[in-house]
Amino acid sequence: MNKVFIIAEAGVNHNGDLSIAKKMIDVAKNCGVDAIKFQTFKAEKLVSKFAKKAEYQKQSTDKNESQYEMIKKLELDVGAHKELLAYSKKRQIMFLSTPFDLDSIDMLNDLGLKIFKISSGDMTNLPYLRKIGALGKKIIMSSGMSNLNEVKEAVAVLVKAGTPKADIVVLHCNTEYPTSYSDVNLMAMLTIKKELDITIGYSDHTLGIEVPIAAVALGATVIEKHFTLDKTMQGPDHKASLDPTELASMVRAIRNLELSFGNGEKVPSKSELSNMKIARKSIVAIKNIKKGDKFSENNIGVKRPGDGISPMKWDTVLGLTAKKDFAEDELIEL
Repeated sequence: MNKVFIIAEAGVNHNGDLSIAKKMIDVAKNCGVDAIKFQTFKAEKLVSKFAKKAEYQKQSTDKNESQYEMIKKLELDVGAHKELLAYSKKRQIMFLSTPFDLDSIDMLNDLGLKIFKISSGDMTNLPYLRKIGALGKKIIMSSGMSNLNEVKEAVAVLVKAGTPKADIVVLHCNTEYPTSYSDVNLMAMLTIKKELDITIGYSDHTLGIEVPIAAVALGATVIEKHFTLDKTMQGPDHKASLDPTELASMVRAIRNLELSFGNGEKVPSKSELSNMKIARKSIVAIKNIKKGDKFSENNIGVKRPGDGISPMKWDTVLGLTAKKDFAEDELIEL
């Protein structure tokens, strides 16, 4: 890829409402991201009816409901997926979704998705990894809550199942909502790249946009970030998500950063060539010099403009004989 692949993570911030989901597609498109990603699951296959909520989920949802009850309300059936996929195509933005169970993998594969996103929670799910790896699709895998050996093992499973390592991107990630800056450990992304010789990216759960921008500066090729239409909406992920204005700011900053990378060749840019004569300096006469005088530190100096003899030739000029008269501040000629 010639540019960072930016994924706007809608997740379950649609609250189970297709009209909200479509509005999120509109916003993501207008913000300039490459893809919008939802979550695909069947509640009864994802979580038991007795599973407790995470602390961050308790703060923004009904405290009396179980995790299963919360998840069930956010489920999208195959019809909803088809509708959102069609709407995404109409808006010319890539539709992605993370499958959270084996049946959901089949659903997304049947819908023709070319890229599969693996969540941090399924990085240690062997049957799941084998099933996705066998599809031969491009894979983006988050690595929250994992150590380096677990990342290596997950990648090895995907490769053994049939996915070339070149088709896998590993996202460094911290699975806390929101993630404190002190817990980001962004340099671990570079460790993953070095130790696995694999393409890297970053899935961000911090508040704000600074860290994903820094990740791009460090070499992330994929950025994933949660967003919402309104942070005050009820639901598990809204508060730790960007609003539309913040999402647009992040995309703009990343695109500007991409432009600044250049090709790595250290040469003057076209825009600064015209400034070289103005900002650089030349060897000039600092007093009137007569033809036949010797150039010395007493009669020559260095001043702007820079279209004369470069001061880097200073030692060469010293001691030479003036071949003409020079007025004060006149550029020296040999």
